[in-house]
Amino acid sequence: MLLSWARVVNKLFVLFGLLLSACTALNEDHLKESESANIYLQLGVRYMDLNKLEIAQQNLQIALKKDPKNPQVFNAFGFLYEKLQNNQQAKQHYQQALDLAPNDWSVQNNFGRFLCDAHEYEQGLALLNRASGTSLNDKQWIALTNAGRCELEKLQKQSAQGYFAQALLLNSSYAPALLEMQKVSFRNSNYVAAQTYFKRYIVVGVFTAESLWIAKQTEFALGHNERAKDYEKILLDKFPLSKEAKQ
Repeated sequence: MLLSWARVVNKLFVLFGLLLSACTALNEDHLKESESANIYLQLGVRYMDLNKLEIAQQNLQIALKKDPKNPQVFNAFGFLYEKLQNNQQAKQHYQQALDLAPNDWSVQNNFGRFLCDAHEYEQGLALLNRASGTSLNDKQWIALTNAGRCELEKLQKQSAQGYFAQALLLNSSYAPALLEMQKVSFRNSNYVAAQTYFKRYIVVGVFTAESLWIAKQTEFALGHNERAKDYEKILLDKFPLSKEAKQ
């Protein structure tokens, strides 16, 4: 009897060992698929940066097939569909990303910005405030700048300026926030501040037609006609077909 029981126990240990081996193999397979999915995800994002959207979509589809519960894949798909001007699909994929990772600040930031652009301001701002308010976010200035832009869309200029100022307190060289502060200062007829923000912006950012047009108007307002003409020349040379150049 004791011998029979020993055999049963031994078989149980063998079976348990086999189950552990199978689980380990499954986990290893899942890890390999997850790592592979991340590679295709990074490729998809890179091709989006290069504006090669068809190749980006192909890579993201492979990533999704390999890891169908990866929130960052859905996050990237949301951004891709924005670029393809398919807002319905973009919203659907951002929502799936948020469902999978409700506390992920990058998902909150992207979805919040998207909702603000779609005039769903309250929900968008709620997500952006969550993204900028978490200590896990090491780039809070991005969400703060997007929240400021959202407030501008709502014509809440003072609140918007507060968000941009907060962003620059965290990262004084963040180009998008500097550009927004240049615009806000110019609209408030604070030309010295607009000039200062533009000078800080061009150290870290790239000329845009709008920033050059505002800089030109700012220098005219300050009586610096020669400098204004210099900005006008750069504007016409770099952006001859822009609405600002036509103005």
